[in-house]
Amino acid sequence: MSEFTPAPIKPIAGIAALEALDIRAGTIERLEEVPRSEKLMKLTVNFGDHSRTILPGFKKERETRERSKDARRSLS
Repeated sequence: MSEFTPAPIKPIAGIAALEALDIRAGTIERLEEVPRSEKLMKLTVNFGDHSRTILPGFKKERETRERSKDARRSLS
């Protein structure tokens, strides 16, 4: 196996860069499968003053996680 070389550390972001970000926390109200898609899930997220539909590509990761949870339940 080859030796691991970590990526170089990036310079510290200044306060102006942080002020430019729009970070919001929301509550996932609904999670649906997208028909005929192997990757997409449809999330409805409530941000308090508005809701938004988001289409992340994590269907396979979610299925893997659900299967591992089921496997752990069957072992107990």
